[in-house]
Amino acid sequence: MSELEWIVLGGVAMTAIALVGSVTLVFDSRTLERLLLPLVGLAAGSLLGGALFHMLPEAVDRATDPLRPWLWAALGFTAFYALEQLLHGHHRHSAAFAGRQPVTYLILIADGLHNFLGGLAVASAFLTDIRLGVTTWLVAAAHEVPQELGDFGVLVHGGWSHKKALLVNALSGATFLVGGLIAYAASRSMAIDFVLPFAAGNFLYIAAADLVPETNRPHGPGAASAATMGAFLFGAGLLYLLAVAVHG
Repeated sequence: MSELEWIVLGGVAMTAIALVGSVTLVFDSRTLERLLLPLVGLAAGSLLGGALFHMLPEAVDRATDPLRPWLWAALGFTAFYALEQLLHGHHRHSAAFAGRQPVTYLILIADGLHNFLGGLAVASAFLTDIRLGVTTWLVAAAHEVPQELGDFGVLVHGGWSHKKALLVNALSGATFLVGGLIAYAASRSMAIDFVLPFAAGNFLYIAAADLVPETNRPHGPGAASAATMGAFLFGAGLLYLLAVAVHG
């Protein structure tokens, strides 16, 4: 297979991973309701783990100015703070938001940007060496499974129907292929030094300002809280172990 074929195959497969939330459709509504909050916790842990253990360390490694990645991360955090304020301002006046929490739109925007960056990185690895590309794709895929599963839970918890949540998650995942094709067209490593920490700031905002507070609200018995905390720790811990496996 050619490099382009590997990139396209990897992009299509990564988009398919965005449909992992469909496994929850085999559960009845009562069971799914019990799973939703732990899935929000899983998303929060995965977002924090992705930002702290993967995106920011990579940005720092690439940086010539040690403070610049943190500046861009702060700007990414602030940009999503301002965006959420704007979404809240229009929430009550627009039919487009009917029944849906603004955080769900932030999740889709951040995940789309993250997948785009992942496509750039994986395609660059394929262009360097096919074996390196396959390894990089596997690491990215292992990262995406808990995150996409958690994102699906956030979307459903935030008011989206199951079918629409799957559809928009798949569209967000498709940006991975877009990033891969752009990297291939450029035939060189893409300059994403400022975008990577900016996206990390987006992830940190969503996890800290929206998802973690949602899991801290009183939703039910202590067992549910324990399951949510366990899911959070699992998401963050898995992303840490992946970072250790890649860099250790």
